Amino acid sequence: MKMRRIAVLLLAIVGRTAAPAPANAQSLASSGNPSDAAVLSASTTHPDLTYARPTQKTKLHNYFFDTFGPYPIVGAAFSAGINQAESTPPEWKQGAEGYGKRFGSNFTIAAVSTTTRYALSEAFREDTLYYRCECKGVFPRLSHSLISTFMARRGDDGHRVFSFPALVAPYAGTMTAVYAWYPGRYDAMDGFRMGNYSLLGYMGGNIALEFLYRGPHSWLSRMHLNNGHGAPNLGSNP
Repeated sequence: MKMRRIAVLLLAIVGRTAAPAPANAQSLASSGNPSDAAVLSASTTHPDLTYARPTQKTKLHNYFFDTFGPYPIVGAAFSAGINQAESTPPEWKQGAEGYGKRFGSNFTIAAVSTTTRYALSEAFREDTLYYRCECKGVFPRLSHSLISTFMARRGDDGHRVFSFPALVAPYAGTMTAVYAWYPGRYDAMDGFRMGNYSLLGYMGGNIALEFLYRGPHSWLSRMHLNNGHGAPNLGSNP
């Protein structure tokens, strides 16, 4: 029930981005003024004039940071704590040994998911790095961060496309866990259910990248957790 409510909320937020264009934009298109129409066309057809594809060095650095850096370690430790409190799976019991199994499982799930996303994005020639929104306002930026979970950039102009690697990656790790080291009673439905939570976690990561300040004096920098993924800040947001 909780997953259904969260999904409905996310769909409502994403759906707002598909709403009709504002009245002032529609009036520009229908005003008959060539200069106004040119401005509108330029703003919708070429939104990423400053886009530059990341180098192989940048992508490799980001892969190791996202796979073995502080974020996946902290995330695995936090998830293992929740699993420990809920005794999930119960076959791993309690105590330090049980927590160690849960931590190792969650860390490996995240590593498989990240590896899948980077490997498939390379095969599909996609750029799955997160780029902050060029818009202003909390709701547009939140919509951008959620939609970016399923999008990537392709080509020299960085146009946005639906990303198959981004959709598949969260489930690759959980399905691997179900059939590799989880107790035998777990099946594909359990892997799909856990993959949904992984997908929500990836959405949360995008929201953090969008809203958390990453400047030289931020707390992320002081804790050496500041990794902009080499993606240029195309927006004007602070």
